Amino acid sequence: MAHYVLYGAVVWKVAEEWRQQGAAPVGSWWLHLLLLFAARGLTYQFWFSYGNMLFFTRRRRVVPDSVDFRQVDAEWDWDNFLLLQTLIGATLVGSPAVARQQLLLPSLKQAWDPRGWAIALLLHVLVAEPLFYWAHRALHRAPLFSRYHAAHHHASVTTPLTAGFGTPLESLLLTVVIGVPLAGAFLMGVGSVGLVYGHVLLFDFLRSMGYSNVEVISPRVFQAVPLLRYLIYTPTYLSLHHREKDSNFCLFMPIFDLLGGTLNHKSWELQKEVYLGKNDQAPDFVFLAHVVDIMASMHVPFVLRSCSSTPFANHFVLLPFWPVAFGFMLLMWCCSKTFLVSSYRLRGNLHQMWTVPRYGFQYFIPAAKKGINEQIELAILRADRMGVKVLSLAALNKNEALNGGGTLFVNKHPELRVRVVHGNTLTAAVILNEIPSNVKDVFLTGATSKLGRAIALYLCRKKIRVLMLTLSSERFLKIQREAPAEFQQYLVQVTKYQPAQNCKQLPLQIDDVQHAAYGVLQLQALWSMHPCDVIYCDANAHICLPLTES
Repeated sequence: MAHYVLYGAVVWKVAEEWRQQGAAPVGSWWLHLLLLFAARGLTYQFWFSYGNMLFFTRRRRVVPDSVDFRQVDAEWDWDNFLLLQTLIGATLVGSPAVARQQLLLPSLKQAWDPRGWAIALLLHVLVAEPLFYWAHRALHRAPLFSRYHAAHHHASVTTPLTAGFGTPLESLLLTVVIGVPLAGAFLMGVGSVGLVYGHVLLFDFLRSMGYSNVEVISPRVFQAVPLLRYLIYTPTYLSLHHREKDSNFCLFMPIFDLLGGTLNHKSWELQKEVYLGKNDQAPDFVFLAHVVDIMASMHVPFVLRSCSSTPFANHFVLLPFWPVAFGFMLLMWCCSKTFLVSSYRLRGNLHQMWTVPRYGFQYFIPAAKKGINEQIELAILRADRMGVKVLSLAALNKNEALNGGGTLFVNKHPELRVRVVHGNTLTAAVILNEIPSNVKDVFLTGATSKLGRAIALYLCRKKIRVLMLTLSSERFLKIQREAPAEFQQYLVQVTKYQPAQNCKQLPLQIDDVQHAAYGVLQLQALWSMHPCDVIYCDANAHICLPLTES
């Protein structure tokens, strides 16, 4: 944010003209520079938000992978090129030579001149497009690529913000490309305010669309007008360039790739597949969360990247939007359903986070309990139809008072194929995964707790003798009766620590396990259980393993 201080001189000029005129200086190019900068930033933000609304765009994403934190860090100052181009524009506006020639003043008197648009279009096609094409091809050759362009290709998943990420040389090249049509129109005396806004914003719109990673043009359009595929590119077209780097170099018009022999012939068939959703796949794991509060709701990935990348912090810039977020909360309460928020890949598996459209405080309203459970149930049934392997209930979605930690849905739908679990379940799974395979005896403290019960029942089925430390015979017998008859003999009650004197404690802390469990790193350890098992656990259990393991 500190680099916006460079706009201080432009803001001061606008303020000075405002003071002199006693009103907003609508005829000032300084004011138009600031307004154009804001409009350009909103254009990129619009496409960024749209591309990250996975509940709208999931099926038409070109590359289904998500953006990782390295890419977020690398593209943090993506708007540097906007700053550079605005300052170059300010330099031209304040240039004595431009003022003497009065090249810009006539354009303020006329908001629209079709002659200027015609000249700008002609110069874009005949000068700007081929200039960008050949310069882009040159940047892909050694040594220019490694020095100036490799950073732009740092990630295969493009976003509208990737369009602005590059070296100063690339930003200057874009400035020339976008400026040639405008310069030609103004030099011929047919420039206008409307041309500046229209040309620049259309340039940014098309560039953001190409980098959005979401197909928006129906293949039927290209089938109806085949020539159009050589006049406008698509997100798939650009994505192929970013991944393969040896084709599709054009700015917006693929005809120059056709003429230059660099057209990737997979572009249109792949574009059709992506648009029709053939690139989509069901997730392996779903984390079913809910909204924490109104401020947290503004940290979702499709609002502002600078805020969503720091979800633990409240940003003052969001306070003016609190009433808007409150309105969306009421809207979701009335007519929304569970939706996809984010996705990522881990060890080859597709993981997604779905959100129940309810906020934390609503879980403590008795009248809202039924509606929340209906939302969770619908999400579980939807995941089951999609073929999801594991669905984890997060936070208050697994509240005992709400649905018994998920047993309400498991008991109601015993035919479920999806494994309904929660963070405590994964805690047990990680602990079980850490126990060596050759262990024959386990000494278990906190044995009748939720976590102890789950571990004891699982281990006895593996024919591992479990010494359960508890003074309550009633609670021990209750757990023992839950085990199959042929495995009940492996559950043994002990009332003192002496049987564990030759044991060593498992080198695993429960707090660490819970963090790892939520990361789903040991999810496979759980998948061997019955599809409808729901395990309860807490942090009071400890495991001791015998020093002598046979």
